[in-house]
Amino acid sequence: RGAARSGAEPGAAAEMLSSPWARFYSNSCCLCCHVRTGTIILGVWYLIINSVVLLILLSALTDPDQYHLTSAELGGEFEFMDDANMCIATAISLLMILICAMATYGAYKQHAAWIIPFFCYQIFDFALNTLVAISVLVYPSTIQDYLRQLPTNFPYKEEIMSVNPTCLVVIILLFISIILAFKGYLISCVWNCYRYINGRNNSDVLVYITTNDTAV
Repeated sequence: RGAARSGAEPGAAAEMLSSPWARFYSNSCCLCCHVRTGTIILGVWYLIINSVVLLILLSALTDPDQYHLTSAELGGEFEFMDDANMCIATAISLLMILICAMATYGAYKQHAAWIIPFFCYQIFDFALNTLVAISVLVYPSTIQDYLRQLPTNFPYKEEIMSVNPTCLVVIILLFISIILAFKGYLISCVWNCYRYINGRNNSDVLVYITTNDTAV
């Protein structure tokens, strides 16, 4: 029994040392709450946001005159695509509600597989924001081009365009970096929740070592 114990402990220790992600694993997240609780709160928050967006889109589809944008605001070549874009946005909102509901249910009922779609969405969203930051860094002139395309009645358009282009690029990159850091932290919280639930479910499998006179 002693030999079996001494042989198992070094193996477990070696496995933890060999895993490069073990040092980043934690069961707590912001406000010192558990990663499972944090994932539930995050899923509910995303669920509320997407539900509000869905209600706005459905209201716009049922009453187009209330949310109608003139051709001067949209551009004549995009006006005929307005309803199609609304339908696509509605479908995306429905999909996001489903993904967020799955993550919330999976964290609450401790089903790790239900969290994977939400985690994949987080990775995809992080990659898109990273590409935006890279495009701003490589092509800083696109910011001025984007500002010129904004409507004339856009709030603080003239004040923003009067800022030094270099300072504007630095401010935007700093803002995107803060967003990426926050999104990366949320990704780590969801990943740690997945690992916690997966490890908790796997711990239910017990290994029995039997000898001639005893059983452990």
